[in-house]
Amino acid sequence: MPRDAYIFTSESVSEGHPDKVCDQISDAVLDAFLTEEPEARVAAETFATTNRVVIGGEVGLSDPAKLSQYLERVEDITRACIKGIGYEQDEFHHATVEVTNLLHRQSAHIAQGVDASVGKDEGAGDQGIMFGYATTETDALMPAPIQYSHAILRRLAEVRKDGTEPTLRPDAKSQLSLRYEGGKPVGVTSIVLSTQHADEAQSSADIRDIVEPYIREVLPDGWLTEATKWWVNPTGVFVIGGPDGDAGLTGRKIIVDTYGGAAPHGGGAFSGKDPTKVDRSAAYAARYLAKNIVAAGMAERCTLQLSYAIGVSEPLSIYVDTHGTGKVADEAVERAVGRVMDLTPQGIRTHLGLNRPIYQRTAAYGHFGRAPEADGGFSWERVDLADALKGEV
Repeated sequence: MPRDAYIFTSESVSEGHPDKVCDQISDAVLDAFLTEEPEARVAAETFATTNRVVIGGEVGLSDPAKLSQYLERVEDITRACIKGIGYEQDEFHHATVEVTNLLHRQSAHIAQGVDASVGKDEGAGDQGIMFGYATTETDALMPAPIQYSHAILRRLAEVRKDGTEPTLRPDAKSQLSLRYEGGKPVGVTSIVLSTQHADEAQSSADIRDIVEPYIREVLPDGWLTEATKWWVNPTGVFVIGGPDGDAGLTGRKIIVDTYGGAAPHGGGAFSGKDPTKVDRSAAYAARYLAKNIVAAGMAERCTLQLSYAIGVSEPLSIYVDTHGTGKVADEAVERAVGRVMDLTPQGIRTHLGLNRPIYQRTAAYGHFGRAPEADGGFSWERVDLADALKGEV
């Protein structure tokens, strides 16, 4: 029997966290190439440290002669991304940071596994396993600890950027421990919030006075009680932050990006990768399917796994686990999934409209649990497949 009374913890990091700075730069570069060529192949990795950003990886274009002119824009894209996050520190400033661009042409040996040809469908860009997850514990069908950890930091970023809280700075982390009863979240046992700030004279108590009203605004009524333990800037002064305080790297926050540890992760990072890479696109498809299974009322919780081989178009396996909450057999749901959606790499991209510049916005505050947007952003959060799934079982 699954446990229904326990404490579960998840963390999030802000857009100014060093690793998230790198994720956003990688995805901003990806968006720029997709704007110019929707079928562009991109794998962009970013490293950031004190007054330095290095971008490497590969790019494939239908006309390789255009690559050099597009690469000339990467430095401006990087600076604009850092400026948008809000970094204007002496040791990490959008105007003065040194940007090294090492992007190069995609390997022909990688491209041959992906490209469609006569008598051959487009294959997956790599082998791998991808997971999707959904649960009824929040309206977004996401695990509550990660969803609210994101929401806290997103709200603090809003009041930092609009000038309401001028002493807050971009780098921040949150962590929520939630108490579950009957398998549902009912309260916060502890909250950890560390945020960069402007003045060394500001104490932990001063920072708590700033952030607590916004945290209470975000969390459901009754979740914070006198028994809740608060840890706000527990180490004290946090003025030196961002890549100046700790180096950043693309792809180091994959659990923050997904389900906060409440569900498995396939191992592949998302940011900087174009949607031919199933690490990204199939993980989006798995979330889309799991969310639609739960939205259809077929289960209260659903984990869905897909697997692929490089150069092979069809998934090698589809696995569904509804954790004992399913209204129909998991095997029947697995069969339905394969009938309602084309799960080849090209089929996923077409169904979800992924060949668009929609990725920089995903690179902070989670790839999942967001509202679908009019331009196709977060299309994997739609629940438009629920009726089709019900019709197949």
